[in-house]
Amino acid sequence: MTQAISLQTKLIKTSMLSSIVAGIFALILLVSLSIYHNMNVQDEIMDEVADMLLISDLSATSGFQLDELSDEFDIQYRLMNGEVMLTQSPEFDLQQGQANLLSKHEDNGYAFIWAENKLLRSYRAIDQDSQLSVYVIQPLSVRFKDLLQSFISYLLVLLSLWLVQWLILHFSVKKQFKSIQLLSTEIAEKNANDLSLIQQQPAFKELEPMVNQLNQMLARLDQALIAEQRFTADASHELRSPLSAIQMRLQLLQRKYAEVPEIYQQLNSIQNDVNRGTLVLENLLLLARLDPADASELPKTWISLEQMTQHVLNSLDPFIDEKQIQIHIQSEDVQVYVNEELLFICIRNLVDNAIRYTPVQGNIYIQIGPLNNSNSFEIQNDGEGIPQDILDRLGERFYRALGTKTQGSGLGLSICKKVIDLHHGQIQFAASEYGGLSVCVYLR
Repeated sequence: MTQAISLQTKLIKTSMLSSIVAGIFALILLVSLSIYHNMNVQDEIMDEVADMLLISDLSATSGFQLDELSDEFDIQYRLMNGEVMLTQSPEFDLQQGQANLLSKHEDNGYAFIWAENKLLRSYRAIDQDSQLSVYVIQPLSVRFKDLLQSFISYLLVLLSLWLVQWLILHFSVKKQFKSIQLLSTEIAEKNANDLSLIQQQPAFKELEPMVNQLNQMLARLDQALIAEQRFTADASHELRSPLSAIQMRLQLLQRKYAEVPEIYQQLNSIQNDVNRGTLVLENLLLLARLDPADASELPKTWISLEQMTQHVLNSLDPFIDEKQIQIHIQSEDVQVYVNEELLFICIRNLVDNAIRYTPVQGNIYIQIGPLNNSNSFEIQNDGEGIPQDILDRLGERFYRALGTKTQGSGLGLSICKKVIDLHHGQIQFAASEYGGLSVCVYLR
């Protein structure tokens, strides 16, 4: 899977890369022009030195000017009359073989020669009238010495400009992206309880189509959830009346045929099926009322978790006695701020679920008390073990493990999960050390 990259970082890198490429190109162009200009200027100075040697009186003031130019630009010269040397600079100490290279130059010609392990720029000029000839040489390193300093200066300036540009890009792009981050935060806060349209207008036109599509999707999703709740509630209400009528008729038939064991047994089976259907409808109605629901609108009060658990056990005493189940309670009296009716339903479903799946003459273990800055309610029961694939699906609506002989709607644990979510708590399902299921609820 390709790792996502930051658009903000990508923009900064792209801008900086384009600026660096442009800067390097400009630097190369500037250096090239500087080299060309410097070579022309130095060649003109060499030409001027040659002219001064050919036409000037070296004993006069021009001789001092010549020495100044020679010293300033490290120019060496030699003035010849035929084969006779008239004068030369003190530094003009080329070997005979290297000096002969100068004689091969064309009139008024420039050339490059290699002497004394360095590259030199040479110039030869001849006066046809006086038969005087002058040789002028200059190390190329002298020409590039000042150019190198200029290059370093240009490079430092360019690096400084890149640094300033990076700072400007970093803060300006980050500032521009604040609006995108705010928009992202608003989108992230959307959930089943808040499907209202995104009100923030995007700062960039490119984001407007995306925001419009998100708003349309939120509107469709909100309508779908409302339609689902209405269907669940309406279907449950419509089915409750005929089930109630069937139940009343079954009770009458049970009284009428109480003395006929075969018919009474069949009626009793039908009664159990009707009871299960009624329970499913009641749970559907409860889910329709809870999903989605605004937790801030729930009326809450402080209650004793231990006392509520005892009330639940009292209401389920007939089923506990029927299966001869032993209840083991370890509790500390803790107070929780909850909706009393919903939490009662949650705990009742948990205890009822434990009773259903605990074998006859089995045990149920309940532990209540503070744990890790929360108040916990944990219930475990005996059993034959629960596979991990079943544990992973507990809490799904209408899910019941295959092969169980107990009756149920598959909604009890999902209702518990929804109730705990509305109270911003946690519910965890795990395999119990006693072989059955362990359910732990954390409330603040």
